[in-house]
Amino acid sequence: MVTSILPLHLSGASVVKRGKTIVGPIDLELGSTGTTIIMGPNGSGKTTLLKLMHGLERSRSGSVDWALDVHEARHRQAFVFQTPIVLRRNALDNVAYPLRLRGMSKSQANEKALTWLQRIDLEDAQNLNAKLLSGGERQKLAIARALAVGPEVLFLDEPTSNLDGQSTREIEALISEAVGNGIRVIMTTHDFGQGKRLADDVIFLLKGKIHERNAGDTFFGSPTTPEAKAFLAGDIVD
Repeated sequence: MVTSILPLHLSGASVVKRGKTIVGPIDLELGSTGTTIIMGPNGSGKTTLLKLMHGLERSRSGSVDWALDVHEARHRQAFVFQTPIVLRRNALDNVAYPLRLRGMSKSQANEKALTWLQRIDLEDAQNLNAKLLSGGERQKLAIARALAVGPEVLFLDEPTSNLDGQSTREIEALISEAVGNGIRVIMTTHDFGQGKRLADDVIFLLKGKIHERNAGDTFFGSPTTPEAKAFLAGDIVD
């Protein structure tokens, strides 16, 4: 049986840039199932916290600890940026490339990549330069590429920002399917409706600190802090 990299523990963790604390100190434990949504006003540090957990940002103080060695943990997680990164390759190669890096043969990688393109309705674009895809298509491609390697944890930074309703529905379906398959999802969003649809629990971040954490239904139905209530009411919170 494969040992999980979860739970993830943050203890007194912080990110400091140019002498200013952007995030922290953060004390947090994330378990092995479900979808955690990180919400908060612009500039509250949502993306920085996501990167801190993933390892793209270094903690100035405290610790960020997985249940296993950090190198093993990083090998078993994936991160999808708000602006999707696509390689200067066709759509098929974009999904196959990380599989090849993990030791899969070219034929096996291409076969698995094609299966993923079929799942996201991009089979017809397999030979098209990924840079020519629409924003929604590029985001689906980036998520499919992340899921194809079989991560235990998937980090998503505003995965449907500036996308139309149809693309948002398709990406949310991918996320829900991933969670149903046992993948732990941790994501940021500015979309209250999306948070309600997807969240098992919500972390409300304010001024770089966790101001409230609650089950999704509780947070959106009856938040416990005045600041969270104001945020959900559409008021300016800073």
